[in-house]
Amino acid sequence: MILSDWDIRVYLEKKLLVINPLYEDTVRENGVDLRFGFRFCRFKGGDVLIDTLTMNIPEALECVDVERSLGFIVKPHEHVLATTMEWVELPHDLVGLVNLRSSFARAGLYIPPTVIDAGFKGNITIELIGGVHPVKIYPEQRFLHVVFLRTSSPVYKPYQGKYQGQVNVTPPKPD
Repeated sequence: MILSDWDIRVYLEKKLLVINPLYEDTVRENGVDLRFGFRFCRFKGGDVLIDTLTMNIPEALECVDVERSLGFIVKPHEHVLATTMEWVELPHDLVGLVNLRSSFARAGLYIPPTVIDAGFKGNITIELIGGVHPVKIYPEQRFLHVVFLRTSSPVYKPYQGKYQGQVNVTPPKPD
């Protein structure tokens, strides 16, 4: 079952779901909108071979902290890692399905399917993929829409993976 704005507000008031900071326009009709944080990481050009066993991604990334007024340009067909401004904590009976807000999709950006697991705590790291034109984005813009689904019962093993508690942009980590 997808949670309505009413359900989401109850979860927030009871502190079962945490979103910090929480803005007046965060809770929407059937989900929440999250904002860009201030750090963006782009993949450097070159011949760095990314090994999926060691996940040597940091060698291939260049990260920058961006001022709100200056923004950040996603180049055509570029893959960029971004973070949410908000810290999110999901209870053991909610799963978040993450979507790009349609205005950003209409501007040519894309994100791959992303799920926030029950029990997750942290900032959300999102991969943005550029379209055919450069797109300028800004910290603090609402860019993600998260729809919450209630599980049939609380999960037996809530998320305790390698990204639990992540702060800011977090590159892939090896298993």
